[in-house]
Amino acid sequence: MTRPALLSLDEALPQLLAHAKPLSGVQRVSTFEADGRVLAQDVTAGLQVPPQDNSSMDGYAVRASDCLQAGALLRVTQRIPAGTQGAPLGVGEAARIFTGAPIPEGADAVVMQEDCEPMEPSYVKVLKPTPAGQWIRRSGEDVTLGSKVLLTGDRLTPASLGLAASIGMAQLHVAARPRVALFSTGDELVMPGDVAPQDMAAGSIYNSNRFFLRAMLQRLGCKVTDLGIVPDQREATVQALRDAAAGHDLVLTSGGVSVGEEDHIKPAVQALGTLNLWQLAIKPGKPFAYGQVNRADPTAGVCHFMGLPGNPVSSFVTFLLLVRPFVLALQGLKNTDITRTAQTANFDWLRADKRREFLRVKRNAQGGLDLFANQSSGVLTSAVWGDGVVDNPAGQTIAKGDTVQFISFAEWLS
Repeated sequence: MTRPALLSLDEALPQLLAHAKPLSGVQRVSTFEADGRVLAQDVTAGLQVPPQDNSSMDGYAVRASDCLQAGALLRVTQRIPAGTQGAPLGVGEAARIFTGAPIPEGADAVVMQEDCEPMEPSYVKVLKPTPAGQWIRRSGEDVTLGSKVLLTGDRLTPASLGLAASIGMAQLHVAARPRVALFSTGDELVMPGDVAPQDMAAGSIYNSNRFFLRAMLQRLGCKVTDLGIVPDQREATVQALRDAAAGHDLVLTSGGVSVGEEDHIKPAVQALGTLNLWQLAIKPGKPFAYGQVNRADPTAGVCHFMGLPGNPVSSFVTFLLLVRPFVLALQGLKNTDITRTAQTANFDWLRADKRREFLRVKRNAQGGLDLFANQSSGVLTSAVWGDGVVDNPAGQTIAKGDTVQFISFAEWLS
């Protein structure tokens, strides 16, 4: 029997995202707690920022017409710290002013204190000619009244939260967190802490995938339910999927998505719903599955399913390539693309593969990329040592000095 051709990532990702309709439900959260959440309602400014013209320097507020020549002598009539409003400024007068303080009526420039010489008893000499508008931050130069400063579908960053706070937003409307059920399959899996290393049975391994998958889901704003390890049994897998689908938006599994006799995920999903994608032309990460599990209550709709390979690097990479954009799209994020930058390879890669490869690399002091020696899908050390991957097209070799496309883990995992 001829197997179907592997699906390319460029074919699979649009098909996958077509199923990622934004979840219903909006939460109102404290702006302090909104970092990383996706905005569900535009944020519109109810004031100008800054609200008034203010000084960008410590110095003296003056009339520029009084300071056309160096050496102008002005009488200091008031002192204006930040948070206070000064009196109107008359001809031949100056006001001692501090950064952030409102510009008094009549003044149209600020002279920084380094360009002034205080004179007794209450005068100041301006040492340089002063143009109108100097060192003044204009009202609304940051935010204008009525403008939309943050848009629905934006993923909030620390800077976003500061901007929202600057216009008085103590709370923000954000998309509901996706509810994700996570479990692993495999009789060989053991949880750290349950068995000491010296007591491990032959063939057993610690379940590392569960730890990084849970952490990455939480970084993406998901509410995660960890359902542990499911035995390699058809009935147990079906029951785990049925139970998980009842109260979650997505079921994410690792392991059991290949075609072996002990790989029960594929037939279990098909028994409860549909399987839409299978086998991708990427390395690592070929055995990836997407589908939908029907809920017991037909009015409750379906639950998404995503199955990742069991090898840790395969699971790690396919999560970043496919699960990450999917769960962000569930939250209404407008753009789930990741930035690729051109970098110089400081290595040779002479074994072109039929599949698109994601090679673990690290930036070096010379500004190039070094390659981790062992690119096996089971070597999780490569993802810890490296700070990103080279996105290498199928059939492509790399020679030292070639320009390659680099994806940073820091951006991917932010």
